[in-house]
Amino acid sequence: PGIVHRIDKDTSGLLVVAKTDAAHQALTEQMSVHSIHRVYHAVVYGNLKEDTGFVEAPIGRDPKDRKKMAVTQQNSKYAYTGWQVLERFGNFTYIACKLKTGRTHQIRVHMAYLGHPVAGDPVYGPQKPDLGLKGQCLHARLIGFVHPRDGRYLEFESPLPDYFARLLIKLEQL
Repeated sequence: PGIVHRIDKDTSGLLVVAKTDAAHQALTEQMSVHSIHRVYHAVVYGNLKEDTGFVEAPIGRDPKDRKKMAVTQQNSKYAYTGWQVLERFGNFTYIACKLKTGRTHQIRVHMAYLGHPVAGDPVYGPQKPDLGLKGQCLHARLIGFVHPRDGRYLEFESPLPDYFARLLIKLEQL
């Protein structure tokens, strides 16, 4: 009956899809009260100064470019992204992001807002990235939720895609 958790076109990783209407309703409710546990991994440009942090800034359509989202007060919705540094590579930082909300392009917009866009992101990052990536380095790594029928907590993890893992190896060697 429907997709409960989706990801952006060039983001890799996990989705949640409901097989029944009842499951869809139960999972959508968990999403709306922010009880679905989601962790994304990303490589961002620059070196984040702190080891952990968060962005709590509203996201809406970019007033200057209707195809993009932006941190804005106009027609926006509350958005919260927490992040933690996993590894530093000089001009890049490997991070884990935890979401309380699920706005369109949320991690990409929030990290760009901080001045640390996602590596390989052609929309919110440098127009000509020099990393040789075919996609952005943003991966829906882990998702956890309560099973809609039997009440068990389930957690699923997805390994990094090859291009992402290769970039991390390349950055370690720099």
